[in-house]
Order: sequence, then structure tokens, then C-alpha cells
Amino acid sequence: DFRCPVLGLFGGADTHIPAESIQQFDIALTQVGIEHELVTYPGAPHSFFDRVQAQYANESADAWKRILAFIAAHTRPRT
Repeated sequence: DFRCPVLGLFGGADTHIPAESIQQFDIALTQVGIEHELVTYPGAPHSFFDRVQAQYANESADAWKRILAFIAAHTRPRT
């Protein structure tokens, strides 16, 4: 049982995480009132933003921007 916000970044060509699973995850999070953002990058493989591949540079850049924005929005600075 958790109540923290969720950011999910998925490759549309990921053979390990089918689109149906992402849809079910979205529904489940919505049903229990968890704030979430799930983004699927069409054609991108599993772990696309953890790779140095020019083919997925735009998707990777967008994913990292979303990660940094998510962290900034959901954490407090140390005092």
C-alpha cells in the first residue's frame, strides 16, 4: 500500500511491458486515487532512455526532462 505519485515512462516497442499492462496500471492507479503520469514513446524499446542511442535521443531527452520535473515537483529541498 503506497500513496506516492507515480511517473511511468514506457517504450511503445517494449516486448517486456505490453500496452495492455500499461492501460491496466493506469486504471488501477486511477481507481485508488494515486496521482500519476504514464507516458508511452511509440517505437522506443525497453529502457530506451538509459541508452546512448541517437535513434531515441528525442525520446530520451523528453523522458529525462519529465523525470527531473517530477522529482522537483514531488520532493522538498533539504534544510
